[in-house]
Amino acid sequence: MVGLKPSDVPPPLGVKMASAAAAACVADIVTFPLDTAKVRLQIQGEKQAVGGIRYRGVFGTISTMVRTEGPKSLYNGLVAGLQRQVCFASIRIGLYDSVKNFYSGGKDNSVLVRILAGCTTGAMAVSVAQPTDVVKVRFQAQMNLNGSARRYSGTMQAYRHIFLNEGMRGLWKDNLPCHFVSAFGAGFVTTVVASPVDVVKTRYMNSPLGQYKSAMNCAWTMMTKEGPTAFYKGFMPSFLRLGSWNVVMFVSFEQIKRAMMITKKRIEATN
Repeated sequence: MVGLKPSDVPPPLGVKMASAAAAACVADIVTFPLDTAKVRLQIQGEKQAVGGIRYRGVFGTISTMVRTEGPKSLYNGLVAGLQRQVCFASIRIGLYDSVKNFYSGGKDNSVLVRILAGCTTGAMAVSVAQPTDVVKVRFQAQMNLNGSARRYSGTMQAYRHIFLNEGMRGLWKDNLPCHFVSAFGAGFVTTVVASPVDVVKTRYMNSPLGQYKSAMNCAWTMMTKEGPTAFYKGFMPSFLRLGSWNVVMFVSFEQIKRAMMITKKRIEATN
């Protein structure tokens, strides 16, 4: 339709943030089983297998979970996962252009400015969304087997339980460098570089109070008890999820942003 091309005017900040959040949620729903499989593989070896269940490979893990716990188990922690995407993507992607223009004054778009803007929005997003990531990981690690004790019964109960028993540090339990490492790579290279830190992050987030003194202690325990290969557990689902998530995310982002801009212009045209 004439006069309704979304590229005519840059989308406002609200549209960017809402589009990024919605697109990230779409991508998360599509790729969530891979993320759950990654978490299960990463924590395997930390303790004895419940019910003798062992996971082997991406699709072996997924099929084992479906067979032993049902299809819904692949989406354990989805609510927290979507909460994370709303917080994380809306800030990291939605605010990126505004922060970049703030640093450059709207003139210089050099690589250094883009990196600085990416680091800034990434740090802001991690700071806000970290509690949702902790709860998501713990739900994904939680097994839905008859006779096995469940740590949490619901998302809000998990936030409350962690806060009451572990304090604010429990909700912000992570090693921040993981997110910066991931931010400076792509695809296979990102997975190779970030996988060891991601495994440590998963185990540290999922650990009960007192199991590890710090993230470094967690890494040292893994190295001494399981060897260096433990740092690459869940590598394949992590790699597959990263690639597919990015594809779905950015395709959805452009389509949602376009639809929101067209809707906005139609509303303006009728007023």
